[in-house]
Amino acid sequence: MGSINETHLAEPGLVVVEVAAADEEMAFAFQNALAARWATATVERTTRDPGEPGVRLRCYLDLRQALPDGHAL
Repeated sequence: MGSINETHLAEPGLVVVEVAAADEEMAFAFQNALAARWATATVERTTRDPGEPGVRLRCYLDLRQALPDGHAL
């Protein structure tokens, strides 16, 4: 995964979440849980580090945009 820099977090309330999980199912379940609460830029694929177990996923949240009643956009 690339590094996180100031451009990614240019405004207060923007969050970069990098998930490390045992498998894709768990990584996407966590992403979906975040997306049910906040405005989220979701991703459709995970990455793997050669020689390392598990998968990684990076998504972006806008904590300023909480979703009412836990409904996804």
